[in-house]
Amino acid sequence: MKKVYLISGGVTKFAKANTAMDFRAMVRDAYDFALAAVPSLDPAMIDGSVISYFSDHFSRQLMAGAMVHDFLGLCPKPSRRVEGGGATGGLCIQSAYEDIASGRMKLVVAAGFETMSRVNTWKGNEFIALASDTNFDFPLGGFYTGYYAMMVARHMHEFGTTPEQMAMVAVKNHGNALHNPFAQHPAKLTVEDVRNSEMVAWPLTRLDCCTMSDGAAVAILADEETAQKLCDRPVLVKGVGTGTDCMRMADRPHGEVILLPHGKKEDYENLKYPGVHSFRAGRMAAKLAYEQAGIADPLEELDFVELHDAYTSSEIQTYEDLGLCRYGEGGDFVERGAPFMEGIDYGLNIPEKGKLPVNPSGGLLASGHPVGATGIMQAVFALWQLQGRIGKFFGDDTLQIKNAKRGLIHSHAGTGTYVAVTVLEAAR
Repeated sequence: MKKVYLISGGVTKFAKANTAMDFRAMVRDAYDFALAAVPSLDPAMIDGSVISYFSDHFSRQLMAGAMVHDFLGLCPKPSRRVEGGGATGGLCIQSAYEDIASGRMKLVVAAGFETMSRVNTWKGNEFIALASDTNFDFPLGGFYTGYYAMMVARHMHEFGTTPEQMAMVAVKNHGNALHNPFAQHPAKLTVEDVRNSEMVAWPLTRLDCCTMSDGAAVAILADEETAQKLCDRPVLVKGVGTGTDCMRMADRPHGEVILLPHGKKEDYENLKYPGVHSFRAGRMAAKLAYEQAGIADPLEELDFVELHDAYTSSEIQTYEDLGLCRYGEGGDFVERGAPFMEGIDYGLNIPEKGKLPVNPSGGLLASGHPVGATGIMQAVFALWQLQGRIGKFFGDDTLQIKNAKRGLIHSHAGTGTYVAVTVLEAAR
């Protein structure tokens, strides 16, 4: 299996609406951005593309991926579409990785987009809800805020997690985004701001939830020989993992906790798993990625994490799935301050600030969530972190993690139906 590297990336600014461009033009902007960062790359060298977008409904266009590939000037080279709910962008990165690791291609474009503003908010929520089981869950409501409210209510019951701990996630991510010019919702918030915002589904308020967005992102991946020719600081794709679970939570059987390399069976003797408080697919994705990357303890061996925080509650749940802390300790993990950035004043008393920054970009909560682009956005921001170039692209190095050597990106679909985890490492 060949080594695979990220060599460049580009993103558009994520926005509530970008009516000036259709999906092809947005992807082209991100693609041109990525090409500009590797000026010796001749587009004729590109072997193919993988295009990701969540829903045909937003663009009202079937086979939009082929239209994007054409607009990038890549016809008649190979292309295909990847779709996997909220994990679409992360799966796209891994699909492009597979093309190169297999030896089939040397240079691949991974491109994703979503134009969610083209429909009313209620209709957009209906389209998203179609990613629940349309025979069972969808007729009963099928709206994800309700699902996540139920899951975190159980997390609160089982583990003592509090709404204030969830609000701290929003304070962190929106605060980080004040230094990210591509983010949709930068804001200086307090815990009280989050808790006093409009209630959506108890205990989730409006500021506990990400929003629908327009946007595009592009990552360029290459084999080792090509990467060394084109890029002075390529980033190695060190490990990939994907997990899949039953779409209906009621169908998920209970069993033993999937152990990560640093886990112990006795830690979870009395835990009903996965319940509705944890994402079994996320745990499996992490396990596989860590095994391939040779990671024994992610809290000690990762320098940052960009994870799928569609809700403040899901960020806390994902700390646990990724093994950054034990199951049940996610609320305490954020309250201690471990996932906060050093060098930023959040207005909170957080004793362990900077232990392992999570969502230094602002995450989905603050950057936005144009679904097909989101996981690719994570890859691009992680690339810049590991290259030490956040200041170059953000115009401000506040979010640059000093001497970052290894990071993780995490994409999540539905209530944990698909989860993709990818570990990236600065080339030495």
